[in-house]
Amino acid sequence: MVDTRPTPATSASPGRGPAAGSAEPWPDRSVIPPVWSRITNISVDRGEGSWLITPEGDRYLDYSSGIGVTNTGHAHPRVAAAVAAQAMKLLHGQQNIVYHEPGLRLHERLRHVLPGDGWTAFLSNSGAEAIEAAVKLARIVTGRPVIIGFRGGYHGRTAQTMALTTAKDVYRGHFEPLPGSIYHTAYPYCYRAPGASHEPAACTCDWEDQLDLTFHQLIYPEHVAAIIVEPILGEGGYIVPPPGFLPRLREITRQNGILLIADEVQTGYGRTGRFFAVEHWGVEPDILAMAKGIASGLPLSGILAKRELIDKWPPGTHGGTYGGNVVSCAAANATLDVIEDEHLLENAAARGSQFLAGLRGLAARYPAIGDVRGLGLMLALEFVRPGVGDGRVPDPNLTRRVLAEALERKLIILSAGTYANVARIIPPLVTTAAEVDLALSILDESLVAAGA
Repeated sequence: MVDTRPTPATSASPGRGPAAGSAEPWPDRSVIPPVWSRITNISVDRGEGSWLITPEGDRYLDYSSGIGVTNTGHAHPRVAAAVAAQAMKLLHGQQNIVYHEPGLRLHERLRHVLPGDGWTAFLSNSGAEAIEAAVKLARIVTGRPVIIGFRGGYHGRTAQTMALTTAKDVYRGHFEPLPGSIYHTAYPYCYRAPGASHEPAACTCDWEDQLDLTFHQLIYPEHVAAIIVEPILGEGGYIVPPPGFLPRLREITRQNGILLIADEVQTGYGRTGRFFAVEHWGVEPDILAMAKGIASGLPLSGILAKRELIDKWPPGTHGGTYGGNVVSCAAANATLDVIEDEHLLENAAARGSQFLAGLRGLAARYPAIGDVRGLGLMLALEFVRPGVGDGRVPDPNLTRRVLAEALERKLIILSAGTYANVARIIPPLVTTAAEVDLALSILDESLVAAGA
């Protein structure tokens, strides 16, 4: 095997490290600060499709996709070629200063990724930045100050987005005070509905009453600029809402002159079997935030809104140095090509149905699996302590054991949920039927080994 790790630099001057192509040992892992909590301790040399490969040649089935980023798989040849070609021409052309072809082409193409006409994109770097842009635009457009989010939602780790986030205490608990004029209301979580679980198709959750109570107890609806919602909760536990939720929420926002922001940072770019998850329910948001899968791993994000909304942003009131970076835009254009040409939306839907059926088969055999849910290749198992309380007591310890046993068998999956008792499964959209079957087999073995 050819070792592609860095070689020593010709000079020992400060800040210089080994040059490319060295057989020198990698630096000690302690150079990474501990604020990056570890999901694995794997050192990776390269990736191929659904797989990560260590310097020693061990192969891991990566069903984390870099937390939902590598939708086209690791190092897709067409994306990598587009990045390499663009990097040889121009690395950075700042949006305020120049136009570049990859950026213009991407802006043009993004006009058509949602149904209907008149969409326009604003590009930035990260999911949190996209949410910041959405909030700023909503306040400019409406002249109103307040944003309402949903309990269990995750929108980022900047100050503004932390204020919107309630998925888990660790994301915001140490950082008060946070920006104000933010309120939260109930998201329909059918498995954990008061009293007993029920099927989403027959939902009796009181989310609409809770929103109405928010308007009567906390804030007048005429002061609300926007309601922001993840079509499927991400960090909050991969919670798929009942079918009537988003359409009814859209009606309520329109009745009150409130903008609807869809946070599709994790659900977008084919993750659920549609390009954006809102399409499953036929809902048109006023603003849609996107990131993660947009450029197959390069930092890029953005919002989509109708041109008449974006044009209400006065020039200079929002921007950023790296937003719409030319190399990232080249990767994003190639990503769109791959999604279309390789029929990845159809594959995500088919492999998702295969995986969901397999997970339900496992749930029938393991009482500790309290719920199985998902849409497309955004899937989850919720672990509980059967026979304790009402049978829905979260079991984060079992979740950790299952993830550890899966990793031991070279399958990477992640946790989620307020109590960290959800195993979330995020395959790349290029994954195959054989890989899904392999993952299900590994999960079965891992459940046994973990004592489920």
